[in-house]
This record gives sequence, C-alpha cells and structure tokens, in this order.
Amino acid sequence: MNLMNLLGAIHAAAAQGVLWGIMTLGVYITFRILDFPDLTVDGSFATGGAISAILTEKGMDPFLTLLFAMAGGMVCGFITGFLNTKMKIPGILAGILTMTALYSINLRIMQDRANIPLLGVDTVDLRVEHWIPGLSRYNAQLVLGGVLVIAVIMFLYWFFGTELGSAIRATGNNAQMVRSLGVNTDVTVILALVLSNGLVGLSGSLVAQVNGFGDVSMGIGTIVIGLASVIIGEVILGQRLGFLHRLAAMIAGSVVYRVIIAVVLFFGLKSQDMKLLSSIVVALALFTPIMSRNFQEYMVRRAAQGPKGLVPDSAFEDVIDNSDKDPDEANQKD
Repeated sequence: MNLMNLLGAIHAAAAQGVLWGIMTLGVYITFRILDFPDLTVDGSFATGGAISAILTEKGMDPFLTLLFAMAGGMVCGFITGFLNTKMKIPGILAGILTMTALYSINLRIMQDRANIPLLGVDTVDLRVEHWIPGLSRYNAQLVLGGVLVIAVIMFLYWFFGTELGSAIRATGNNAQMVRSLGVNTDVTVILALVLSNGLVGLSGSLVAQVNGFGDVSMGIGTIVIGLASVIIGEVILGQRLGFLHRLAAMIAGSVVYRVIIAVVLFFGLKSQDMKLLSSIVVALALFTPIMSRNFQEYMVRRAAQGPKGLVPDSAFEDVIDNSDKDPDEANQKD
C-alpha cells in the first residue's frame, strides 16, 4: 500500500514537473544563455497565475487565459530590461525592483484578494480530461504539459537558430564583441528578458489552473526552484550536448527536482521545511560540478606522479645525463 502511495506521489510530481519545466526554460534563457541574474521570476510567475485565475473565474476560456498570462509575463520582463538597459540599473537590482513592485500589482490584478479559488471552474486540465475519455487527472496534466513543452522547445530551438536568436546568444557570451559588430545589445537583452518571463508567466498560469487556485505568494522561491532544475538537468545530461538536448535536459531537471521533493515529503519531511530542502538541493547541485572537476584534476595529478606518489623516472633523466658531464660544458650548453 505504501509503495502504491509512493508511486502515486511520484506520478503527481512528474506531472507538476513538466508544467514547472516551462518556467525552467525561461530561467535557462536568462541565467545560461544571456548570463543575466534575473530575479523577476518570483514576481512574473505569480503574475501569470493571477491573470489566468481572475480571467478563468470571470468565465473566459481557460486556454485563452494562458495567452494573456504569457503577455503579462512578457511585460514584466520588459520592465526589468528597461530598468537595466535604459536606466542603467544593475541587472540583479532591476530584477529585485520589478519583483517587489509586482507583489502590489498582482494584488490589484486579483482585485485585492490574496487567493482566488478555482473550484468548480473549467480549467485546462479538466478540458483535456473531457477531450480524452478515461484519462486520469495526472495523466491529463502530463499530456497537456507534454504538448506545450514540445511546442515551446521546438520554438526556442528555431528561434535561437535565427539571426536575432544568435545575437542574443552572442550577447551572453561577449556583449562587447557583439556591440563592435553593430548589434544593439540593449535590444537583445530586453528581448531575452521578455521571452524568458513570458514562459515563466505561462508556467505560472498552468500551475494555478492545475492546482485550482491563484495566490499572490505562489511565486516565492520560484527562482530557487528554477536554478535547481537547470543545474540538475545539466548534471544529468551534461553541458556538452547540442542545444536541443540541453533544452530537453531542463525539463528532465524540473521533473527530477519535483520527484525528489515528493519522495522526501512522502517519507515525513514537514511542508514548512521545503524551502530549506530546496536550498540544500541547489547547493548540492552547484557543488557537484566543482567536486567532479576537482576529482578529475586530482586523478590527473596522481597519474602524473606515478605509482605510490613518486616522481616518474623520466624526470631524472636530464639530471643523470648532466651529472656525467663536465659542469663548465653543461653550463655552456645551457
């Protein structure tokens, strides 16, 4: 019975992980491709959920609300980009300012309510259940999330292969070089932030509908979850794969992160300790590549020293050869 319950918890976590994976792709764009420390995510995720919840409650088609939520996230990204590029505010501070302001804005969007329940309201996962008879709730979420994730990954793969997408990638690698080629890096930075937070807003709207409520605080800690998922995905599949595989690795990292959380909660961890667990997972995931690199360097040094830590015989060859020669002759040769 416990095994069945555990499998059920893992199934639910996997379904949630796919939906959160769209947010992970957004975080990947800013932190890995653009190399921009964007903390707007905590606010734009809640913005997407707030917009979708209030519009769904008022009777709008739940799938149509996803577009408005994504647009809301894009506006959040534009604000951060404008603060950074036009007002010359450092990126991390620009994200904090936007994130802080969004708390009040999200309350206004939700009509001064901290929580909007969606019980008895038609949501996107219920629509999928109706379209595919016999499909369970979590399988409906997997189907919904899987279709959207594939669409997003294919779009990102195409977009970052275009001239504009390549300019964004180049900006993250060497902004000064890109500017010397005549590219306006302000535009590329803003576009990347708009695209990233648009995906974050879309993910927030999906999570709000699937969970059955939109909450003004639902975005707290989102950036930590996104970073953990990105790093776990890189640890699992590595960073040397092609761009398409790295995008898929982000979804895998999001699913693995959610499964880890679900398993730990299943075995008795209190829900109020989740933030602590998330921080520990991120710290371990960040430390893993460093530990692996240090171990490889240690093995290389060990191999260079030879057996039992001794210096190889070849290192003494020049000394032995020079010892048989006249010192003055050796010095002249040197």
